Amino acid sequence: MTYDLVAMGASWGGLHAVETVLSGLPDGFRTPIAIAQHRAPGSGSGALPRVLSLRSGVQVHEAGDKDPIEPSGVYVAPPDYHLLVEPGGFALSIEEHVQYSRPSIDVLFDSAADTYGESLIAVILTGANEDGAYGLTRVKRRGGVTIAQDPATAERRDMPAAAIATGAVDHVLPLEEIGPKLGELVAA
Repeated sequence: MTYDLVAMGASWGGLHAVETVLSGLPDGFRTPIAIAQHRAPGSGSGALPRVLSLRSGVQVHEAGDKDPIEPSGVYVAPPDYHLLVEPGGFALSIEEHVQYSRPSIDVLFDSAADTYGESLIAVILTGANEDGAYGLTRVKRRGGVTIAQDPATAERRDMPAAAIATGAVDHVLPLEEIGPKLGELVAA
């Protein structure tokens, strides 16, 4: 199976979790990754991509409206914008908060599921609310692969636990095993 995109969502404790996943990717990982990380509206534009790039060794970019999705690209939603996936590119939205958040993981997963269907992998990581659970079910219904961080390894277990409770999660993995699993899936 060929996967065209990995969509990833995180909240409380997400910096460490996303860094761990990116650091665990195998060399030559070429599937693009889109990340919705909850963060405050005033959290400087560009700061999160810089920190993730430095800590993970993977070049991370802040997604812009109408930016193309490039092979090997790793993109993070800008603060206070929903990140939507369209065929071949991104769109940004300032529509209402979803699950008290903008960017919302549900919005990212939902739009990515509509665009990529069975060629999508969705990953839900640590967080303190239920954002991402609904979007993960949409990914599963469209034939995509779903992964949740094992709540026992999450800084805040609410988000992965809510996703697991939907029954739509294919793989529940400790944080350190998610990056290698992504490599395994895209290599298969």
